[in-house]
Amino acid sequence: MSQGLGRLITDLGDRSTYDAASQCSRCGYCEQACPTYVATGRESQSGRGRNQLVRLMLEGKLSDLGAAEEALSTCLLCGACTTACYAHVPTADIVLEGRRALAEKPPWLVRVLTWLLVGHRDALSLLLKSSYLLKRAGLSRLARPFLRLAGFDGLAEADAHVDETPSRFLFEELGRRKRPAEPRWLYFAPCGPNYLYPRVGLATVSALESTRGPGAFLDNGCCGLLPYNYGEVEDARCLARAVIEKSEKSGAGLPVVADCSSCTAFLKSYPQLFLEEPAWRARAERFAESVQDAVEAFSGADIEPSTSAETVTYHESCRACHGQGLPAPAQLLSRACGDKFTELPESSVCCGGAGAFSFVHPELSDEVLKRKIGAVARTRASLVLTSSTSCLIQLAHGLKKYYPQGRVMHLSEFVAKRLSQGKPEHHGTTTGA
Repeated sequence: MSQGLGRLITDLGDRSTYDAASQCSRCGYCEQACPTYVATGRESQSGRGRNQLVRLMLEGKLSDLGAAEEALSTCLLCGACTTACYAHVPTADIVLEGRRALAEKPPWLVRVLTWLLVGHRDALSLLLKSSYLLKRAGLSRLARPFLRLAGFDGLAEADAHVDETPSRFLFEELGRRKRPAEPRWLYFAPCGPNYLYPRVGLATVSALESTRGPGAFLDNGCCGLLPYNYGEVEDARCLARAVIEKSEKSGAGLPVVADCSSCTAFLKSYPQLFLEEPAWRARAERFAESVQDAVEAFSGADIEPSTSAETVTYHESCRACHGQGLPAPAQLLSRACGDKFTELPESSVCCGGAGAFSFVHPELSDEVLKRKIGAVARTRASLVLTSSTSCLIQLAHGLKKYYPQGRVMHLSEFVAKRLSQGKPEHHGTTTGA
């Protein structure tokens, strides 16, 4: 059985998983906020339904563990239920504890990726570059039917969803840059920008240099979110310790900026990993206080209004709005775009990406995605901005499928592009810390 946390941070302080689940009064305010409940109408796929299933599991009163497994595996972990809940019951954390109690071990692919992420970056880089080469050659498309026949549906879906195939990774680009004598910030590269969207990380660094002066690349490993979400809590702790130590050595007290809202929210939640380790909890709390999402880092950026005729809208990443409580950068975008910025209806509703969710539950994910793309189509926007890797993947897939007039871009790319317009070319000094 996978090891869980046992205790969670709630609005009432540290509580056992059972006490946290028991805070749910079953009022039902979470139901219409839950994308999977809205899509299916099933009580077991609502926030309160999942909380009660975990509570029954912990009480030993649930005979049908298969039903619990389906309900918990289909949770997007978006956190919208917690935002809607008056008691702010941490349903996503409770669901993860339930999954850990059910699963003997995570899927083999997660185990392999975790092994690669924990100290085997060269092997991971080689594996990814080889797979990207096959995709550019068109061979991965031919392999999809065979992957499905072999039971690797998730890999086939991932290949169908992901179009980016970078030839160089972000850490390779940033590692060559000279470190400034007195950096003013540290850049944490999440795995998405590092291995899939290097252009996003380069844009974030460029925008930070323009708005805050010189900074340093943390040259970090994985934040630990992947193993954490799939039951490998001790591996997540190992990765978290490495990140904290790297940050302390690279510039204690400096702001640490990251540009995937899912990873950033997890970085800010590090204290929960160390509730039983006071010394590490204190270090995790200091680190978490220094972490900033690109959404908040650029909210006050001084961007000149554009004369572009392109209509822009903004999709809020769940882990930015629900996981971190960050508002959408509406003022920034209004200043930059004027009347060409239009707010997205239901902007904080999940797009259905949710990490690997769209690969594992493609049909349910697509139901959630169609609702999101329908909202985008109503704005008639040609450019959708967002702040999370899984949102970039999911929205690119959905726009291509349902609304080809639109395209998606990371907020950092938008800010960097606008800041560079009309300015002389700037050579960054960011480097490995």
